[in-house]
Amino acid sequence: MKAITFESTKESKELAIRHSYREWIIGRFLHYVPNVYDFLKKMDRSAQQYIRINSLKISKDELMNRLTKRGFMFVDTIIDDVLAIKKSPFPLGATPEYLLGYYYIQDLSSCISVDAMNPEEHETNLDMCAAPGGKTTYIAQKMKNTGLLVAMELNRRRMNSIVFNLNRCGVINTCVYNMDALVAKKLGLRYDKILLDAPCTCEGVIPKDVARKNSHTPKDIENCSARQMQLIDAAINLTKKGGIVIYATCSFAPEENEVVVDHALRKHDIEIVPIKYGTEGLVRFADLEFDARVRNTRRFYPHIHNTLGFYIAKIRVN
Repeated sequence: MKAITFESTKESKELAIRHSYREWIIGRFLHYVPNVYDFLKKMDRSAQQYIRINSLKISKDELMNRLTKRGFMFVDTIIDDVLAIKKSPFPLGATPEYLLGYYYIQDLSSCISVDAMNPEEHETNLDMCAAPGGKTTYIAQKMKNTGLLVAMELNRRRMNSIVFNLNRCGVINTCVYNMDALVAKKLGLRYDKILLDAPCTCEGVIPKDVARKNSHTPKDIENCSARQMQLIDAAINLTKKGGIVIYATCSFAPEENEVVVDHALRKHDIEIVPIKYGTEGLVRFADLEFDARVRNTRRFYPHIHNTLGFYIAKIRVN
């Protein structure tokens, strides 16, 4: 579908200049982001850093003791495996504990998507767009290195990052394929649970990469939305009856989120399972009105949830 844009206003012009965005993006934010002034201020600051403890290799207590001795300070989060960093004497990727795979530098919102998936021992699961491997390694961790986890990545240049992280984190239950998830049925498998963290415009990672403020266009949103609809159809068709699909993006754009889930609800026999974290999904945007069940999806905003921007839909396949 065509990305929705709005007429220029004095407010959108002023905010675009003040925060160095293209005006069309600000015009869209004004129509669906809550407390947009606080949102834009938060997006201009550095993102909160989180680490996810790798229980395949170390206990939470042991890792906390080791990092405390190195001068780190941290606090618990809503996910038991994840710590929010409050003081870091040196870069998180420069410790022996990181190189040994004792933790993964990973945003809380990303970990919530795996927590919502709830991978369990001895299942057959799929990560459809796996690079660089953060969610893949967390899924394997929750499966306790049992069963079968299939990780797919279309971009060959990103394959090394998956293999490196699987090895670093001690994952042994995962098969990695350099292939398009749209043809995943060629493997002849059906899955208990699938994670589809779909390729997107990445508006949600602006606090980490300010170039994202101006690096995409409405046409990019359109292109991403079209592929995301294809991928969610493929994911649902590969899932066993009663199984779970987690659809996620790091975009704020409704065309990449609620529009895609609304498309799936109209096409498949599925239901949306509520997630206890985040803000309810939109049920309308401009002149679009979505299935009321889309409200059960969840949005994550930096100024409300202290995460990167993220969207999660938990889908049960009937």
